[in-house]
Amino acid sequence: MNVVIAIDSFKGSMTSMQAGLSAATGIKRVYKDAHITVRPLADGGEGTVDALVNGCDGRMTQVQVTGPSDHPVVCPYGIVDETHTAIIEMSGAAGITQVSGAEKNPLNTTTYGVGEVIKDAIQNGCRHFIVGIGGSATNDGGVGMLQALGFGFLDKNGNQIRFGAKGLEDLESITTDHVLPELKECTFRIACDVSNPLCGEQGCSAIYGPQKGATSTMILQMDKWLAYYAALAREQFPHADAKYPGAGAAGGMGFAFLTFCNATLESGIKIILEETHLEKYIRDADVVITGEGRLDGQTVMGKAPIGVAKIAKKYEKPVLAFSGCVTKEAVACNAEGIDAFFPILRNVVSLDEAMHTDNAMTNMTDTVEQVFRTIQTFSSVCK
Repeated sequence: MNVVIAIDSFKGSMTSMQAGLSAATGIKRVYKDAHITVRPLADGGEGTVDALVNGCDGRMTQVQVTGPSDHPVVCPYGIVDETHTAIIEMSGAAGITQVSGAEKNPLNTTTYGVGEVIKDAIQNGCRHFIVGIGGSATNDGGVGMLQALGFGFLDKNGNQIRFGAKGLEDLESITTDHVLPELKECTFRIACDVSNPLCGEQGCSAIYGPQKGATSTMILQMDKWLAYYAALAREQFPHADAKYPGAGAAGGMGFAFLTFCNATLESGIKIILEETHLEKYIRDADVVITGEGRLDGQTVMGKAPIGVAKIAKKYEKPVLAFSGCVTKEAVACNAEGIDAFFPILRNVVSLDEAMHTDNAMTNMTDTVEQVFRTIQTFSSVCK
């Protein structure tokens, strides 16, 4: 039996590889001679760096940068030396989990640290970038990141504007005199799974501002400032498009990458599947195993397990999914290529107990074992 396993991380519980290796252990208890390939999986959010570093034979490094609240943070990121590629999660330098209390305020939070990570990677020889932009604490239109890369966002006195969305209120001009010269050699693939424009009722300020600490007054202010920023950028960069789907991702980070870094916005799972070459492993599989922490109605909206299932069905492979829990809406997954799914929770426990890594790994192993014992039994009966 040839089995390919690609399970997304169980957030706060198991990494993608921990989940996959635990599943493999369960299979081996039944099919001792099975050939099992465990591949990392992510959807462009948390776990993207780990998945791509593991899947592309990369290495981890880290750099101290300016955090979202202007305090130092250490941001880990990956490097694939063979292709000179850096793999970065924006949340490592400007994440919502890095702010709390009064610091949770998009008027003040900055993306400057993200630019510092990119700059460090450039100095380490990277010219290609894969950047996940989920989980941000910011709404500065990516201006902080661009300032770190040498762009000038200047006030009426010719000084760099302040950090955070409030700085945009003072924006008078944009300059490129001191941009890192290596930036023009760089390519950026941005993992982005939202389609919000930069401004308006569906823009970043209105839709995502509240979860970052914005009041209704702040939302109106930030939306106005971002609209002016976009208009000013368009004077110098004619391709700038504030209405482009995804321009409003991560508080306008999508707009910054598209306008100033010649980037592409792509589905996170598409990037992961392509970069880890999962299809070549699935092609020869007998069974494909996938999953994530929670299977529900959102799973079918382009999340990682469905991306795996679509590849498997291209080659008419059976697909089984395992998750921490499932909802009634998860039945929609059956119509999208997941032939059967199973929750791994074995008994009634607290959420903390269920999410404890050792418990989750044991539950994964034991559940997969029982499913494959069923497969073995019915295979014998049907011969």
